[in-house]
Amino acid sequence: MNPVTFRENKSQISVSIVMFAIFVLFAIGSPRTFLSYNIYYSFMSTIPFFAIMSLSLTLVVISGEMDLSFPSIMGFAGWVFTVMFHATGSVAIALIVALLVGLGAGWLNGFLIVKLRLPSMVTTIGTQFFWAGVTIVLSGGLGKTLVPTKSSPLFSVLVGRIGGKVPAQMIWTVIVAFFIWLFLNRHRFGAHVYFCGDNPESARVMGINVDRVKMIVFTQMGLFSAFAGILASLEVSYYWPTLGQGYLLKTIAAVYLGGTPVEGGVGTVFGTFIGAIILGCLEAGIIAMGMTGFWTQLIYGLIVIVSIAMHSAMRRY
Repeated sequence: MNPVTFRENKSQISVSIVMFAIFVLFAIGSPRTFLSYNIYYSFMSTIPFFAIMSLSLTLVVISGEMDLSFPSIMGFAGWVFTVMFHATGSVAIALIVALLVGLGAGWLNGFLIVKLRLPSMVTTIGTQFFWAGVTIVLSGGLGKTLVPTKSSPLFSVLVGRIGGKVPAQMIWTVIVAFFIWLFLNRHRFGAHVYFCGDNPESARVMGINVDRVKMIVFTQMGLFSAFAGILASLEVSYYWPTLGQGYLLKTIAAVYLGGTPVEGGVGTVFGTFIGAIILGCLEAGIIAMGMTGFWTQLIYGLIVIVSIAMHSAMRRY
């Protein structure tokens, strides 16, 4: 490999090596499970819900900010989708309204952070509690069936099975990854995101509208959180008010595992995509190897710490 190419892509290469090593370890430890298509079908059914949010969060982190409200936006948008579907009987209308609500929630984060100059981490902790509280109050803590959505053609488009083999949500994840990669690497907006995360003052001197860039990255985070909530609800054909809980740390970990540092200015969509795959397969792999599920959190933490240390070392040399 060309040394220049390696230096430019060392973050992606390192996380790919980690993924390969983990899959080899699991295949050796439990060949019957990890040499079967069924386990990969399961991964493709479940990984997309947090992978989509991880890909979107990558833009936020690269811009030098953080969003911790996405699990609650995911849950609230899922509730809006469910209520609108039962009110109209239309999956399309419910989908559009829920996505608009996600856009609005993301825009609110951007407004509070950009226009009022509030710190993003503290602000989104507040909006996380706010949207979670709104969801519980409006839903009364009760879930609702989405089984009737299966009669809609949109159901198959969103969470159906392509050729009976590939879950549609995995296809959507690849599409989202491609478009975010396209904007990040082939559009000037992506360059602006990198500049804003690296040095916002220098970006302003260069004529970049830093406030607008950050408003956009927070708004798209709300949109994709809502989309993930809709997909997750349709996959099980039921809405739970607790939707979104449990996704926070896994989503953030996928971003950092993929080589996007917390200080911003650096990061790749490919790295986050691979990071999500790694985290998505860990629990199943741990159990398949005969270990108890109690090991999951420990190994999550170990892999994230080792990967971050590796990325940090590779950036220094």
